[in-house]
Amino acid sequence: MGYIEDLRKEVGHRPLILVGVAVAAINEKGQLLLQKRSDGMWGVPGGFMELGESTEEAGRREVLEETGIEVGKLELVGVFSGKQHFVKLRNGDEFYPVTVAYVTKEIIGGTLKADGQETTEVKYFHLKELPDELNPLIKNLIKQYSLTLSI
Repeated sequence: MGYIEDLRKEVGHRPLILVGVAVAAINEKGQLLLQKRSDGMWGVPGGFMELGESTEEAGRREVLEETGIEVGKLELVGVFSGKQHFVKLRNGDEFYPVTVAYVTKEIIGGTLKADGQETTEVKYFHLKELPDELNPLIKNLIKQYSLTLSI
């Protein structure tokens, strides 16, 4: 059981502030790695930190777990937070995410594959050919990535 699940046992569905990461992995062709989540929406790999992890460690772990690839150096893009990011899940859990966004062009190993649980498909996309089913919150992150990368 993870940190958030343990915390939820204590506080129920009440709003929490949760720290997470989002990682834009860019291949040698300048394409962005996206994952299709079980809800049918596409987004960049990411997730919440566990106790004792740095945001960089959480980012690398999430990319590996969700896409099968290992990434190296992560460059900070920005931190996204505030009431506009509030989430209420179908199960009633509420949270305000603080998302630390990174970009990497350093793909160092692994084989691209979906984990079959959170991720149903993984694929590289050109920034001008992104899927229509793109998570709305991720659109803002991708705009920031594009500005940072000048692509």
